[in-house]
Amino acid sequence: MTVDSVQRVFKTFTDPTRIRILALLEREELAVQELVSILGIAQSTVSRHLSILRESGLVRDRREGTFSFYRFAPATECACRDAWNLARRTIGQDPVVASDAAALESVLRERAIRSRAWFDSIGPEWDSLRRVFDDDAQRARAIAKLVPRDLSVVDIGTGTGVLAQDLARCGVRVIAIDHSESMLEAAAAKLDASSIPGVEFRCGEATALPIGDGEVDAALAHMVLHYVASPQEAIREMARVVRDDGRVVIVDFVDNDKDWLKEELGVLWQGFPIDALRQWLEASGLDDVQIEIHEPINERSELPGTFIASACKNPTRDP
Repeated sequence: MTVDSVQRVFKTFTDPTRIRILALLEREELAVQELVSILGIAQSTVSRHLSILRESGLVRDRREGTFSFYRFAPATECACRDAWNLARRTIGQDPVVASDAAALESVLRERAIRSRAWFDSIGPEWDSLRRVFDDDAQRARAIAKLVPRDLSVVDIGTGTGVLAQDLARCGVRVIAIDHSESMLEAAAAKLDASSIPGVEFRCGEATALPIGDGEVDAALAHMVLHYVASPQEAIREMARVVRDDGRVVIVDFVDNDKDWLKEELGVLWQGFPIDALRQWLEASGLDDVQIEIHEPINERSELPGTFIASACKNPTRDP
């Protein structure tokens, strides 16, 4: 290790605010404005600390429209990694860090409220609106990841039950979950009208699934994570509810600059960086991570590219 490296480590960890920021970003990807709200300090101060953390390699940033989002990046330098592990153990009972964690939960609740309110407002109209995703082929590819038949699958963010219906027709037992009562009512009506058995509906959040540990063979989130307040927590929940050696499958947008997605479709996240997605999956105790990237099927489409990610729960690994 060089003298410059040692100096960078000390510079990074001498300020308690930077420790607080790292503790928050290790849990969630956050916008600058959200960090300002949680920490109760000026935006310029937050930005200065983030710049130092980015230079140290502990934080990465990305832009969505006019917003900058920051996330924790596991340190590659041994000194930084060891310093952060020591700091994390030391701050476990710190009241300021505990207060930050409570404020973070409030921010996540606000995200969830915005998403749920949007879906409650459109309800049964979702079937016509969802056609903008042009995703029938993607849905078919996602289902192919879940064969053979007789699986038990949780369909997270089922909406009006389009995917649950496809899965049930394939002989899959489905637990369809959504946080919007009006969506679930529309889904139940659709499946009743089609006389399709094998689907159970439950109301709940993707970040707190109403499912027991290891209850299902597979968990699927199809075009859902961009509406979830905490995508990382949703992935941890997917890993929790699948059995050992069970699979997690996620379909969503790759990182993009399509600002209209937030304005017209009410998304919380325009898309996701592939490196962050892989990090979240592996941190949740999942192995055999495979990620396929697909360009829009229609070349004239204004939609961004999508990915299909699949991973297997490793019973020997702790998340």
